[in-house]
Amino acid sequence: MQREDQPVMTTGLERIAVKARCEPKLRFTSLAHHITKERVWENLNQIPAKSAAGVDGQTVTEAKESFEEWVAGMLQSVHRQGYRAPDIRRVYIPKPGKQEMRPLGVPTVVS
Repeated sequence: MQREDQPVMTTGLERIAVKARCEPKLRFTSLAHHITKERVWENLNQIPAKSAAGVDGQTVTEAKESFEEWVAGMLQSVHRQGYRAPDIRRVYIPKPGKQEMRPLGVPTVVS
């Protein structure tokens, strides 16, 4: 299934994506050097402002306002391979047309 609105990637990531598609058995050792402050900011701006808060209770708006405070530490932990993704808040939402509930994971915006 293809997404209708494909994300726009910069040249370096486009080359990696093409190489990964052409050589499916190829394994990349690390892509951490592609995670930059600018890329984190671009991705943060793609999250809908009305997104639910995760276990930490922080909203997308609050994450944007405090960006300069948390981004350096997060990038440092990613680059030294010490990053651990935060817990995910579990909520249950109704299935359409049924009385059953299905689980949904709500991640945090910032770790």
